[in-house]
Amino acid sequence: MMVPEARFAVSLKNPDAVASIVAALRHIYGDEVARLMLVEGMSLANLIEAMFSSAMAHREAVRAITDGLDDFVISPDLGLMWHLRYIYGDQPGSLHVVDIEIATPDGTLASKDVWLRLAS
Repeated sequence: MMVPEARFAVSLKNPDAVASIVAALRHIYGDEVARLMLVEGMSLANLIEAMFSSAMAHREAVRAITDGLDDFVISPDLGLMWHLRYIYGDQPGSLHVVDIEIATPDGTLASKDVWLRLAS
């Protein structure tokens, strides 16, 4: 009798965004480091840098980051009330996002202060 192999399914809220994030991390850092970053964690700043260094269009990278955050465990715990604050380029009227902060009732966290790991 054959035993079926075990399959683990993770239910993602935004699988396309997570797939884009995984592809960018693998492209920039390689498979092993990308896997480590997803499981052990990375700063939001590291994720932003990897996404902006990937081959995808800048606006697609921003969308993947913002859509994909729902599938990550975020540290420190942000509570129920928080929102993303985009930091734009130096040009007047620029819509070119260069960084992302997270605003909470207790203050604003810089991307380097936010830790992410893929929820399992």
